[in-house]
Amino acid sequence: MSEASKTVQTGTAPAQSPGLPRFELLEKILKNRAAKISLIMLFIIIVIGIVGPWLAPHDPTKTYYESFLEEPSSEHLLGTDAIGRDMFSRLLYGTRVTLTVAVMAVGITLVIGTLIGVVSAYVGGFLDNLLMRIMDILLALPGIILALAIVAVLGPSQTNAMIAIGISSIPSFARLIRGAALVIKSSGYVEASRSIGTPNWWIILFQVIPNITNVLIVYTTLFVGGAILDTAALGFIGLGAQPPTPEWGTMLSEGKDYLSDAWWLATFPGLAITIVVFAVNILGDALRDIFDPRTQKRK
Repeated sequence: MSEASKTVQTGTAPAQSPGLPRFELLEKILKNRAAKISLIMLFIIIVIGIVGPWLAPHDPTKTYYESFLEEPSSEHLLGTDAIGRDMFSRLLYGTRVTLTVAVMAVGITLVIGTLIGVVSAYVGGFLDNLLMRIMDILLALPGIILALAIVAVLGPSQTNAMIAIGISSIPSFARLIRGAALVIKSSGYVEASRSIGTPNWWIILFQVIPNITNVLIVYTTLFVGGAILDTAALGFIGLGAQPPTPEWGTMLSEGKDYLSDAWWLATFPGLAITIVVFAVNILGDALRDIFDPRTQKRK
């Protein structure tokens, strides 16, 4: 269970930090070995996602009829699949597809979840109760089940998978952000602004949201790992990116029937998913430790 999920279930408000200057934050990240290693790993993965199509030695959709289920070799570094497509090229192309779906999905979650959480906390009363009860109803369903339901309605595709994953993560994200916003709402400077008649929209945009930026960064990072897993899961059952588009979950699904005869088909996409999710979660945990004042005091 992720740290974000634990916070939602326990109902505790996330710890607040007064914020770290840009250079101090960079210095703390560079001093944190786990954060530094995960950042290097993610940088390499992002670069691969950007330039991967140009590095690929073969067309990821081209069939080599003389090379069905060929083992890794100098010609095909990671072997070929059941219809003779180069696995290394498909893995490189799939990096961009998987990361794009995951990042766009988290973007949807970030924008809508932050809006719901902040407005609910700041306005309070009936609106707060209404929005949080709706979030509670949605939280009763596991995120992947909700995503499956949305894709079933919209139809299987890469874009619809992105929308489904983004929407399914909104309830938990909104609850987390509401907890952080409630702390800021009760602070003295917000009360002072309200007492002199400052517009609510100005307070939300320039006082509440800037002061929960640390929380947003941490939880957004943690949610990226979950989004990558959900993207792979939808692709695995055929509801994500559709063939012949190379996507890690789809590649994993195509290789599951050849585990005993062609181990490389499922192994390399599985390793790619594991490495990316591991790096993202390690970075999220490291950022949480950096931003958490209680951790700073212990150190």
